[in-house]
Amino acid sequence: MMLFDRPGGRPYPAFRAGAAATALTLALASCASTEASTGGGGDQRYIQGDGTATEFAPDERMPAPEVSGETLDGDPVSLDDYRGDVLVLNVWASRCGPCRAEIPVLKEVYADHKGRGLEFLGINIKDDRTAAQAFERELEVGYPSIYDQPGMVPQAFRDTVPPQAIPSTIVIDHEGRIASAVVGETTYNQLTDLVVPVLDERNEETDAP
Repeated sequence: MMLFDRPGGRPYPAFRAGAAATALTLALASCASTEASTGGGGDQRYIQGDGTATEFAPDERMPAPEVSGETLDGDPVSLDDYRGDVLVLNVWASRCGPCRAEIPVLKEVYADHKGRGLEFLGINIKDDRTAAQAFERELEVGYPSIYDQPGMVPQAFRDTVPPQAIPSTIVIDHEGRIASAVVGETTYNQLTDLVVPVLDERNEETDAP
């Protein structure tokens, strides 16, 4: 069972206006394709963004929704497990070409910064568990993914990224707030530039007397 809600049970407001909304509009306007992903049931279309990133200043960040579920291997996991670390969520599907292409980037950023408190958690959607597990083994992903065939986790983050945008990447700060998001395939330099300042915030607070 997966649970999604804003702390305190309050509904999320509409997506923030200004630069964030503009960036999201541009990403959607330039979607490269609409394809079918693996796994039966429901609307399986997805949109592929252009890699546009949106960042939120610390005083503008909203709490991430509460998310719990199980990994592709059947282990329980929740976002609360990562509280205190900087967490990168990556939404993917096994038949998504850009998802496959960006895995080496994600692995490299993870390897470069995991010693500073950076963690990664995949969100596998619209997929067959066997195909998703094969994807993980083949690409030697190295971090867990929530198995979310119905796509409920992206729905919980719908005020930040479009629910059917894959790949998409969300950076959550050490206080559990949404710090940035990428709609579409990310690059090493882009993702590094998004996570390093958030890691610096975490380490500044940790080092404070």
